[in-house]
Amino acid sequence: MRKCVFAGTFDPPTIGHEGIVHDCLRIFDEVVVAVLENTGKNCLFTVEERIKLLEKLFAEEKRVRVISFGGAAVDILRAENTPFYVRGIRDGIDLDYENRNLNASRALMPEMVTIYLPARQDETHVSSTLVRNSIHFRKQFDRYIPSRIAEDVKKLTEEKQCSKNN
Repeated sequence: MRKCVFAGTFDPPTIGHEGIVHDCLRIFDEVVVAVLENTGKNCLFTVEERIKLLEKLFAEEKRVRVISFGGAAVDILRAENTPFYVRGIRDGIDLDYENRNLNASRALMPEMVTIYLPARQDETHVSSTLVRNSIHFRKQFDRYIPSRIAEDVKKLTEEKQCSKNN
């Protein structure tokens, strides 16, 4: 059985993330979507909220498993007993960033195989940062969020804006 890990912050999950997971399912028997507990980022949504969004997004796909993880990429690969690490690439900047991380990770786990999957052409501009900025400036963000979770993201966003204003 071939299994891969697709790790990220997913704050929030976007149509780009959804597309990468669907591409992974064409290659692998199981996809582990690992929500990173990234202390270096100021996340809008909690780890628990992001996990719930992803679980709802992939609820009908039994080959997708959503977990949280706080370690390095090589640690999660070892924990999941797979060398396959998938990264979504939108442009050359993403590729440069991922290559720097890849080289550092390979020093720790030489058997690691990183697979770069390109974003669809009409989604190269989509990022969680774009969505968070749209939320912050109260602009429409629906087209960047999978329809299955769009209402959930709106509701969570409204709750956060209400609690921030109180």
